Amino acid sequence: MKLTVVGCSGSFPSTESACSSYLVEADGYRLLLDMGNGALGELQRHCGLYDLDAIALSHLHADHCIDMCGYFVARYYRVEGGRCAPIPVYGPDGTEERLTTAYADTPSEKSMSEVFDFRSLAAHGEYEAGPFRVRAELVDHPVEAYAFRVEHTESGRTLTYSGDTGPCAALEEAARETDLFLCEASFTHGKEQIPGLHLNGREAGEAAQRAGAGRLVLTHVPPWTDPQINLRDAKSVFDGPVDMARPGAVYEL
Repeated sequence: MKLTVVGCSGSFPSTESACSSYLVEADGYRLLLDMGNGALGELQRHCGLYDLDAIALSHLHADHCIDMCGYFVARYYRVEGGRCAPIPVYGPDGTEERLTTAYADTPSEKSMSEVFDFRSLAAHGEYEAGPFRVRAELVDHPVEAYAFRVEHTESGRTLTYSGDTGPCAALEEAARETDLFLCEASFTHGKEQIPGLHLNGREAGEAAQRAGAGRLVLTHVPPWTDPQINLRDAKSVFDGPVDMARPGAVYEL
């Protein structure tokens, strides 16, 4: 199983990175976790535009899903080969309506469903996606939001992606003994104190430590947050290796 960081900036793209998007591959199958601002362009550095097999959206904030509108255009209006067949898109209730409203003049139109097979997520729900078993856990954010635990069914290797969340038991359950924990660290310890919104670097490290994760990769750091402070804070409380996500980084599990 291979993880490629497509974009890792939080809230809006930075000069170095698109917003949240992560490509997970195994056995020729490609699953994309989130497609935030700027991700569609960056994705094409790592796979063909029409090579995705499924997409999972953690929640419906723009920095995690808005480039789905551009991807709809690419699939719907493809010149060579004609319109693409639908691929599964897992997301919270209302994903189709949210994306259609962002794209179309008429929110009730159904054209997006011609190229996307929308499927609603549910807390503790498990989904088969090619060689992967994906479990969704409802986490603590102002909108319906999920963490994903992705298991390669043949090898048993796992990665967990936090999505956006404040500290919560569901996040730690999703990350229980995971091989790689891709965890948001938007806030700075001692600076922002907003419950039920985001984690800081120390909280991400604490969650990884309690969950017994093998490796921690911090992500979703906004341009106004110093990543080195978050990296230092996570390392102070987590015993395993800690990295800061960067565009194009590849992790083999």
